[in-house]
Amino acid sequence: MQVDEAEFFNRLLDYQNILYLCHRNADPDAVSSAFALSEAVGGTVGLVDSCNRVASVLVDKLGIEVVEKPNLSDYGFVVVVDTSTKAQLNDLELSNYCVIDHHTTTALTENAEFYLHRNATSTVEIVYDILKSIGAPITRRVGIGMITGIITDTGHFKHAGMETFRTVANIIEASGVEYGEVLDIMAATPQDISMRIAILKAASRAEIYRVGDMLIATSHVSSYGGSASSMLINIGADVAFVGTAKDGSVRISARAKRDAVNAGVNLGQLMEDVSKEYNGTGGGHSGAAGIEVIADMDEVLRKCRDGTRKIFENSLGKTPGDISLEDEEEEN
Repeated sequence: MQVDEAEFFNRLLDYQNILYLCHRNADPDAVSSAFALSEAVGGTVGLVDSCNRVASVLVDKLGIEVVEKPNLSDYGFVVVVDTSTKAQLNDLELSNYCVIDHHTTTALTENAEFYLHRNATSTVEIVYDILKSIGAPITRRVGIGMITGIITDTGHFKHAGMETFRTVANIIEASGVEYGEVLDIMAATPQDISMRIAILKAASRAEIYRVGDMLIATSHVSSYGGSASSMLINIGADVAFVGTAKDGSVRISARAKRDAVNAGVNLGQLMEDVSKEYNGTGGGHSGAAGIEVIADMDEVLRKCRDGTRKIFENSLGKTPGDISLEDEEEEN
């Protein structure tokens, strides 16, 4: 059952010993949302496995107490935070739980006791509305975390809307945090050598497909698929799909520029559609999404690419053409 912000908070008051569970490789949006709720209601921040580099810095700088790989049976109720599929929870069995999420689609609401789900650029923005509805204070620690969550989930405001900026301004005013403080924390995040290697490999392996002036890039790496797909966007692709294989399953991380989204690309819907063909899981946002299936990686990448091509062909009225890195070098 979908509830509003005030009811979501009031329902949580009926439970004791709450676990706020973040998805695997939790990002600042998930960790900060869980932290803000735990500060307002009480409870424990839980990580399915670990968190990413920026979130790790936040946990350390803000002194957030977290429990890794929690035993769900040790808690009276579970709040699943910023998570759209069961696969993101490493297929943990959920029983008594609710969901708060901002992704375009989510498969976890069906069996939830209740949920708060709406499209937003971050889960933090929904959490802010909860705190606002009950008049809860926002401390400096919570404010720093929330602003970091919004910055990272919007791609440093590339996908932000008017309400996003308004929420950030409200958090700054309520918490007394200076925006520069948040930037300093993010700048202190160490660069991982393994990630840098993966990004370079993704670039060297990239295959490029052209529809009009739109470029679709596909590649594969052994890890850091999300970072690699973002990198391909930064260096020229309009849409990027990067595959990684692990333990018999294939994960595809997808990113798209705003121009591609405006041209009709909705990666969240595309990835969900492709995942259904393999009885897998997939979803996300228009400009950033992911998929996990058991299938041949090249085949799944091809389906993602072809689905994007059709969208561009229909919206741009262009005929696709394949070009390689070598062809581009010769043209230039």
